[in-house]
Amino acid sequence: MLFARSFASMAASRRIVIDPFCYKQFDDPNYGGTRISCPKEQFEDHVNEYFTANPTQLADGYAPFCKHLFVPNFTGAKVGSAPITEHNRHLLRSGYQARTPKELAVLKRWFPASMVDAAPGKYLDVILYSKEQIQKECAAMQQEDPNKDVPYEYGVVSIKAQDINTEQPMEPITMMRNALGVSEGGSGVALDKTKYAESVAFWEVNAIIQPDS
Repeated sequence: MLFARSFASMAASRRIVIDPFCYKQFDDPNYGGTRISCPKEQFEDHVNEYFTANPTQLADGYAPFCKHLFVPNFTGAKVGSAPITEHNRHLLRSGYQARTPKELAVLKRWFPASMVDAAPGKYLDVILYSKEQIQKECAAMQQEDPNKDVPYEYGVVSIKAQDINTEQPMEPITMMRNALGVSEGGSGVALDKTKYAESVAFWEVNAIIQPDS
């Protein structure tokens, strides 16, 4: 019981928690993109320690409620995307996929993991949403935040292993979904055509890496 109380006390003091939306990056062997192999509790511990020691490292995201924390890659996670070249273009696959059971499937393309070489990224882009935004999206999707009683500031909604400590453009379809609103699994942020064009330019020549199905 002493351990249980200590763990509960530690969790209650965390400024950053992992949102259930991000669990698939730890638990789903077929997740396309960055997969994290360490336990969630260990990940939370390390990120909170890094945030406490480096509070000025928090970078603004695409909306006021979104932040980025670029953490040296302590998990060994491999980069989740690869450049498209004339030598590997024929390896691309496509299909309709949904991020969650409550979202509509959209057309995606990817490289099968067995067909491209992926090295561990130098950094983890830990993408954070404010607690207020997470509560808003949970209400719209008729879900309950399991961390609602924890006085956290931010929830981890995505993690990207990469070699740069700046934001990588989100996929165009993610921007589209965000513009559709929280009832469709987005954030409700209007489409920025300049940012969308930047996203298209990046993802025209890059594709995510997904485990072979």
